[in-house]
Amino acid sequence: LLLLADLTVTASLSGWSALTYITSGAENVGFIKLMREHIALTTIGVLLIMGLINYLGPKHSGSFAAALALPTAFVVILLIAISAPHLTTHFLEPRHESLSTVWVQFVGVILALSGAESIANLTGVMKLDPGSTMEHPSVARESTKAIVPVAIEVVLGTALLGWAMLSLPSVLGKTLHLTDKGAIAAVLGQRSEDMLRFIGEQFATATFSPAVGQIFGWIVGIVFCLLLLSAANTAIVAMIGLLYMMSRDREMPRQFRRLNRHGVPLWPLFIATGLPVVVLLFAASFTALAGLYAIGVVGAITVNVGSCAFNRTKGFTWYDHVLFGITFVILAFVELTLAHTKLDALQFVLAILIGGLALRAYTLKRQGLTTLTVTREVAKMVTPDLLATMRPRLQEGQKIMVAARGITPVLSFAIDEAQLRKATLFVLYVKEVAVYYTAAGTPLGRAKWQDDPEANAIMCSMLKLGRERGVNVVPLYAVSQDAAATIVDLAATMGADFVIIGASQRPAMAKLLRGSVATSVAQELPDTIQLLIFG
Repeated sequence: LLLLADLTVTASLSGWSALTYITSGAENVGFIKLMREHIALTTIGVLLIMGLINYLGPKHSGSFAAALALPTAFVVILLIAISAPHLTTHFLEPRHESLSTVWVQFVGVILALSGAESIANLTGVMKLDPGSTMEHPSVARESTKAIVPVAIEVVLGTALLGWAMLSLPSVLGKTLHLTDKGAIAAVLGQRSEDMLRFIGEQFATATFSPAVGQIFGWIVGIVFCLLLLSAANTAIVAMIGLLYMMSRDREMPRQFRRLNRHGVPLWPLFIATGLPVVVLLFAASFTALAGLYAIGVVGAITVNVGSCAFNRTKGFTWYDHVLFGITFVILAFVELTLAHTKLDALQFVLAILIGGLALRAYTLKRQGLTTLTVTREVAKMVTPDLLATMRPRLQEGQKIMVAARGITPVLSFAIDEAQLRKATLFVLYVKEVAVYYTAAGTPLGRAKWQDDPEANAIMCSMLKLGRERGVNVVPLYAVSQDAAATIVDLAATMGADFVIIGASQRPAMAKLLRGSVATSVAQELPDTIQLLIFG
């Protein structure tokens, strides 16, 4: 739940920052000026568009974020290189005499931990180390490769860019003709929300010319705008996956597992889009929004580290426990300091915790009460002799596999072909689950087509038709994030001679975001298996 609070503010904060980076410097343009004046409402609009896109279960958001990694790293290196000749300690102030003030200042920079936390949350979906199994998973090698670059970036990048920000007064006299401390402080406060772009503009202007400074500023703004929009979308997708997996673990209501036709959980999608919108409606400013962030991410890390410190069953060494324990104590004091100094953040995280724990209590109370409603036609099919008809009667000869996405003409064509060729007909129904965390260490469990209303209707109809026409029908059911890969895998496993699938019925937007199943199957299917696309 603390992670949910963290992701909620991440989506809100990233969306707000993205719009600030792209609109800065064009405030005099009519519609951009309107966007800046109502930036919270504009951010809400952007998040709602992301929610609509995620309704289709896009698969390319991760690759988009990966594609942005290289230009972002290049821009950060350029920022450091351009500012390096101007770095100075002239404007640094001595440490405050009060240790309590120093501690509060240290707590204020704890946001840098968010990069390491995002990697920690992904350890469940990383490739296992050689020799480890799902029963005894280990991702030490993969997580190290992911965390080390982030740690270097957090430590060196934040330190150098922070130093560059503190050195800005040395060039503002040349670029903006500002020498008064009050005027410099006012400008820095005005551009605090897009500071990296401001750093690029001013140091490029001081090094080259005003034109180069403006161009470089726009490059920085565009790159970081896209990166922050990707971060907002990733936070929404992560919230959807988090709520879905909590429901799978029976920590949230079973309604959270209900999927739309694109495999996206409906209630988690609504909550993941709605929570950031609610936060933005009540956020008075960017500073207030940023104040909500730290308490969630620090709380989530504290719980994770504390669990490792006190867990005696995972095989940690004594020095691991000592390191975890010391880190846990420090972060616990940081969390208490945040709760003491930021009352609005405390109220926000308490609201998330109370709401989440109330839902959990309701879920635990309702466990064990299951109501199943079926139509009379389906009920008539479920007869005592149905089990006998469902037993596979595999015979030597051809095998045909048809991938079904509903009761469509392709099923009739497939059973005609199977009857004509005296072949065994495998009826495959793949339930797509477009959820972020489903590749984690916890298995999806054994899926049964009898528990899926749509698959149940298809299988019962095909079993009845097969019995009437003397065709051996074998139902196959799978839950997967990648329908095409599952179809190819099962076709090879069952030794199918033909695979029949219907022509893609996805809308153009869905094809753009998720691709065509027929195209993917055609590209991946072995040459020994014939593919027939019907329709």
